[in-house]
Amino acid sequence: MARRIVEAGFPVTLWARRAASLEPFADTAAKVASSPAELAAVSDVVCVCVVSDADVEEVLTRSDGVLAGLGSGGVAVVHSTVHPDTCRRLAIATAARGGALVDAPVSGGGPAAAAGRLLVMAGGDADVVEYCRPVFAAYGNPVVYLGAIGSGQVTKLLNNLLFTAHLATAASVLALGRSLEVDAGRLAEVIGHGSGASFALARIADAGGTLDRIGAYAGPLLQKDVRLAAGIAEAAGASPGAVLAAADAALGLMGHGR
Repeated sequence: MARRIVEAGFPVTLWARRAASLEPFADTAAKVASSPAELAAVSDVVCVCVVSDADVEEVLTRSDGVLAGLGSGGVAVVHSTVHPDTCRRLAIATAARGGALVDAPVSGGGPAAAAGRLLVMAGGDADVVEYCRPVFAAYGNPVVYLGAIGSGQVTKLLNNLLFTAHLATAASVLALGRSLEVDAGRLAEVIGHGSGASFALARIADAGGTLDRIGAYAGPLLQKDVRLAAGIAEAAGASPGAVLAAADAALGLMGHGR
């Protein structure tokens, strides 16, 4: 994402928790800040890409965090997938410093970012999102505005909940095929061209027909997202229905039960 912003011609300053993350940018015009506050002080838009709610809170609110350096009119963008209440709370803290916060989780991974086709799901003030859109467009297509702050996170969590559920159904049907003496690879190829096709099925087929490899790297992240989605639904008194049961089944198959 950062390289796409650099290549789009924006003046860019970078900061990372791991020095190794900055090494690929040594051949670019990007500058490097010594802290999130220093980065924010020279930036109109600060894009935050870390893993968890605690990580987002820490990068924004620590003594030398983003909010310590963000100027009046500056925008902090949370690209992480976190609880919408985290973004709502941080939006209030950002506004108190004269800035604004946008929650804009992304989907598609590294290859989509490199190709400029990440799905960006944005929540927050509509005018602020439009202000950020040229930056988002450097790595995202489509960039979808969802509404008030937190709505991007809710949308991303629902997407990940459904993807996790699809993993369970796809893995189960391939396992059933093996039990019925149908080659899993050929079954996946056929279904991939039929009405049962899904992104999840394709990922499982690429991983050898089971959830073993996917669970090793994606299991903990999907566990986090399903937990968040389930908690949001419970707090709202909304029944998630079959999708949560299927997602729980997938987490169980990956050894990362909710």
